[in-house]
Amino acid sequence: MAKLVVDQVDLAGKRVFLRADFNVPLDGARVTDDTRITAVLPTMSCCLDRGASLVLASHLGRPKGKPDPKYSLRPVAERLQALLERPVALLPDCVGPEVEERTRALQPGEVVLLENLRYHA
Repeated sequence: MAKLVVDQVDLAGKRVFLRADFNVPLDGARVTDDTRITAVLPTMSCCLDRGASLVLASHLGRPKGKPDPKYSLRPVAERLQALLERPVALLPDCVGPEVEERTRALQPGEVVLLENLRYHA
């Protein structure tokens, strides 16, 4: 069976989970090089333009399997929000009932970013 690419799939009303490489350099709470973020913009825009909602996941740095504010994806969420020109909510974790509830409730065009995947060993 041939593999389909994102622009060949009916995404209207669907929730898309997208694992991206947002492991970007930071200076405090500011992204200093957004190359990895902008590389994913065409895929994100394609999904959103086709009526999907997005659940984004990534890691950042090496927080050793526990939450560390230094490795929060908050600066990435803020940069994504500016680039997509729409709200990007940063969820407080990447697993658990609150995350499941928030992602299930997404409406077409909405975007959430899960907190750093490496907060869990």
